[in-house]
Amino acid sequence: MNIPEIFPGAKLHFAGIGGIGMSGLAQMFADHKFQVSGSDRGSEKPENQRIIGALRNNGIQIFPQDGSFIRSVTPDFIIYSSALENDNPDFIAAPDIPRIHRSTALAAMVSGMNDCVSIAVSGSSGKTTVTAWLAETMFLCDMAPSCLNGGLLNRFSSESNAGNYIHGDGNYMVFEADESDKSLTAYSPDFAILMNIGIDHYSKAELISVFGRFIAKVKTGLVIERNAYECLKNLIPSRLKVVVFDGGDWNLNSCRHEKEKFLVRINDLPEFELPMNGRHNAVNAMAIIAMMAMLGISPQYTILSLNEFKGVWRRFDFAGRMNSGARVYDDYAHNVEKISSCIRSAQELTPDGRIYAIFQPHGFAPLSFMREDLLPVLERTLRTIDRFIFLPPFYAGGTSSFKPTSQEVADEYNRLGIREYSCYQERDAVKVLLEHECCADDLVLIMGARDNSLSSWAKSLTG
Repeated sequence: MNIPEIFPGAKLHFAGIGGIGMSGLAQMFADHKFQVSGSDRGSEKPENQRIIGALRNNGIQIFPQDGSFIRSVTPDFIIYSSALENDNPDFIAAPDIPRIHRSTALAAMVSGMNDCVSIAVSGSSGKTTVTAWLAETMFLCDMAPSCLNGGLLNRFSSESNAGNYIHGDGNYMVFEADESDKSLTAYSPDFAILMNIGIDHYSKAELISVFGRFIAKVKTGLVIERNAYECLKNLIPSRLKVVVFDGGDWNLNSCRHEKEKFLVRINDLPEFELPMNGRHNAVNAMAIIAMMAMLGISPQYTILSLNEFKGVWRRFDFAGRMNSGARVYDDYAHNVEKISSCIRSAQELTPDGRIYAIFQPHGFAPLSFMREDLLPVLERTLRTIDRFIFLPPFYAGGTSSFKPTSQEVADEYNRLGIREYSCYQERDAVKVLLEHECCADDLVLIMGARDNSLSSWAKSLTG
């Protein structure tokens, strides 16, 4: 890949700057003294102000995504993501300005950071949490990392920092490498963590190819989950130091609840507490311990910081209790594996109560892709007392087939499955249902990506 020369102080315009990845990258470039502006079609929506407000507070000028930016700024480059279509108004308004994909811009930035050890975190599930948790653990271990993430770190969130970019004074850069548009193949990190390979945006065969190209560019060390290792072992370069977790060099011996504590035992380490429940989070912690060990930090020192993690916004966030006493949680879960893990975590918290799992697909195409694989997982995961409710897919604009609808998928699941699947067209109708049915022992789980209003809605359900 020819990494473009984004010269120091260049003027950069981010088309779609409100996106979780784009906003963090814009903050990173602004932090490194580039002149940054941006546009977003949702820039004035209240649910997006946590991100847009932080960008404005950093001196970044925000425009509507209607091409009007060109009357005020003349950028040297337009930075864009795969979410943008070719007929985007910003592209049409400035056809002669060179465009650089988000991943290429990040690759250029990381390669230009002197004496920097870069760590990329990827995988079908868990990468956002692990990126945040690793960076925060390194921060607590006085390693002062920089971090660019696809989620907002609660510890670092403020009016001038949404939390998806951290400026660090150390020699480490931790970043999330997203496979959803195959852009992770742009990176050549020193180290990488590969969490898993699951069904999400592509077939498993295609994901193996994409992740294979990613690890081929890793320079020094790879921490990889066992099942992913089995899929990719013939593609791993011999130069890499490889550590396998969750069945290999690092193993989860036990995880259990004791009153309000979630305790895990990994390898021969003493049992220790984690701030989040669920086997998947124990595995996440194991990956972090393995990477820290690869960087020369003892596991005993690492686990002292793991329980201090403040979490990531919309990752099993407790929103409060309904008037009935039912707990409400908000989560970004949007693919098969994440939905299953989220429901299982909720079941652990309320073994005797019902789970009301409410899922808003993050688009029509993602719903179509997961349609076949989600049903058997739900059939295995949901208990008889639990309920699964679809909301209509989130639509952010642009070209769409508007197929399948959530109602069509729910009807199909009811024909093929043994459980009942519901679809509600309006959130208010779901709220009425919950207020009528939920009891103190029940748990309401709001799931879905891209739509920040889900978090506000989850809080509105509470008393």
